[in-house]
Amino acid sequence: MTERKFDLEHRTAKFGEAVIRFSNNIPRETATKPLITQLVKSGTSIGANYCEADDAESLDDFCHKLSICKKEARETMYWFRMIAAAVPNLKNEARLLWREAKELNLILNAIVRKCRTNQKK
Repeated sequence: MTERKFDLEHRTAKFGEAVIRFSNNIPRETATKPLITQLVKSGTSIGANYCEADDAESLDDFCHKLSICKKEARETMYWFRMIAAAVPNLKNEARLLWREAKELNLILNAIVRKCRTNQKK
């Protein structure tokens, strides 16, 4: 079976898995423990909320759930930045994952904009 590049459910799940693997490599210290928790919560929440959007009961519900996905992606970008500051030797890996979070945010933002346009019709 071939994987479709535009399958956001799969892509967001793979991203959540990557966030978990990355977080397991972060040293547990006073400054990093809360950052790890926040990163894992927001990074895995993108896919969870996308699944909820996929099962939305209405267009309004769909748009709302996707808006949450986009916000979680943006928040995840923030936590990667904080972790890169706290653990400089993980900066390059954090940057790669930050870019994927940014791409997801841009994709979701475009969908939300289109969704809101359709809501007004």
